[in-house]
Amino acid sequence: MAQPETDDAAGLGALEPVTRQRAQLRTRIADVAWTALCVILLFWGIWSAVGVAGGVSAWAYSAVAWVLLAMALVTRAVAARSRTRI
Repeated sequence: MAQPETDDAAGLGALEPVTRQRAQLRTRIADVAWTALCVILLFWGIWSAVGVAGGVSAWAYSAVAWVLLAMALVTRAVAARSRTRI
């Protein structure tokens, strides 16, 4: 019988407090969260813009969506730059 692979054998390593993977975990989770937020805001902005083009008076929602998307993208870029400087 073959023994099941451990985390070390799979190349992932252990997520113990001092390991490199543990240090990168917070950064990876933040990247996924920022990406999800940007995608949601992008879809909201497009959906609102289509509603405005269709004659619905949802221009305020569209403007808010695009402003929030711009703010999220700038914040993500600043965070990425500061992370690479360290």
